[in-house]
Amino acid sequence: MGRIVGIDLGTTNSCVAIMEAGEGKVIHNDLGARTTPSVVAYKEDGTILVGTAARRQAITNPRETIFGVKRLIGRKFDSPAVSELRRTMPYEIVKAPNGDAWVSLGGKQVSPPEVSAHILRYLKKAAEDYLGEPVDEAIVTVPAYFDDAQRQATKDAGEIAGLEVRAILNEPTAAALAYGLEKMAGLVAVFDFGGGTFDISILRIEEGGVFEVLSTSGDTFLGGEDFDRCLMDAHLAEFQRENEVDVSRDPAVLQRLKSAVESARHELSSQLVTEVNLPFFAAGPQGPVHLIKELKRSRLEALTKKLVDRAEVPCRRALEDAKLTAAEIDQVILVGGMTRMPAIGDAVRRIFGKEPGRDVNPDEIVAVGAAARTAIMKGELKVILLDVTSHSLGLRVEGEKVVTIIPRNSMIPVRETKIFVTTIDNQDSATVEVYQGEHPSIHGNRLLGRFVLGDLPKARAEQVQVEVSFTMDADGILSVDATETLTGKATSKQILASSGLSREEVDRLSKRVG
Repeated sequence: MGRIVGIDLGTTNSCVAIMEAGEGKVIHNDLGARTTPSVVAYKEDGTILVGTAARRQAITNPRETIFGVKRLIGRKFDSPAVSELRRTMPYEIVKAPNGDAWVSLGGKQVSPPEVSAHILRYLKKAAEDYLGEPVDEAIVTVPAYFDDAQRQATKDAGEIAGLEVRAILNEPTAAALAYGLEKMAGLVAVFDFGGGTFDISILRIEEGGVFEVLSTSGDTFLGGEDFDRCLMDAHLAEFQRENEVDVSRDPAVLQRLKSAVESARHELSSQLVTEVNLPFFAAGPQGPVHLIKELKRSRLEALTKKLVDRAEVPCRRALEDAKLTAAEIDQVILVGGMTRMPAIGDAVRRIFGKEPGRDVNPDEIVAVGAAARTAIMKGELKVILLDVTSHSLGLRVEGEKVVTIIPRNSMIPVRETKIFVTTIDNQDSATVEVYQGEHPSIHGNRLLGRFVLGDLPKARAEQVQVEVSFTMDADGILSVDATETLTGKATSKQILASSGLSREEVDRLSKRVG
């Protein structure tokens, strides 16, 4: 087995690491930076820029510079999250033929996995330059609350980039691995607040290298991007009120403002007041108009209080699912750049009643944990990792209802069985529709697959029984079996995650990106 790298594919920044001499090592990119902006720019001459180079020209090329694409990956165009992104992003988000959310670049539609593949390929090359040998395999991290489609889309991005993704690892679990290899055993909460998503995972770390995930929860549409948008909306509204100029639909102006408020938010993590200073921001009736505003930390916190408060519900849910109280948690680990914001630290202290640990680098720990997972896979680290399902899995019954078969946060591998009965006289078949999610209706969940058990014996309603079993293995692969109990007639199906891209499309994009 050759070298396998660990990659944190982030919304705002990405990072690659390896295990070297038994320790995780973050690999610098070609600019000497330890993290790479998750930004991809498409130039008119066909050149594709990644990272810092892409971010530098975003203001002059806003429609063709893609950032935050992780928030689109595996999502449908008609979803509420994508509707919000369409309102706020300077680039165009369009509906793909399969119903997914893609981006439009000069009239050409590009999928989020393809955009992400450019970032992964950049990190792959950085690792190859450091190691002096080809890198063809990786473990890539994702938010713990990603569903099957988002996970598969991430794997597709890796394959398009020329990487075999050996495993998809939850970001909080990766952080706990990196932390727990050197720290004490006990109950640990990983509070992961990044640029686009929020995750909370509760783990038990035992002496001897046993990492048991007890529960996980989160919000895949809560992150630094939302904080920036709050600041942008406030500044745009105030600017329009004072100058009677509406610039909310100008992509170049929005990109300038986005860069300015992001910098201001970072500065307010360490100081109480800063300034958003954008000369020649717009053209007004009397000529150029500048945007120069003082911004206090208290103003930032007031504007974003609802966003900070949203993190509490997943934390309470994760504690409840783990059957623990906040007082029983020994340590809270902060992961993700947003945890540098003082209001986030205050929220952690309020929720868990203790001071969070700040002895890890929140931007790098996930990649280091992914690298540790590569060493476990190769047998170089003797660690046992016990994980759980992030979402409930169930069946459609009686119209549009969903009944749960495997509840969320069930330890895998797991097998659960339920008995169902026919609902009409002489029913000759049963359609098995498998859904993922927590909503009682099919419309709030994601359809994973369907199949039919036919040739049921003729009988009155409720007299024919069908036993349905869900089996999820340690790799997260779900198999569903349906058996008519009287005759023993059975059928089964392995439910394979779909990203929306066909096998042929992945192969074609792999050649294009490569």
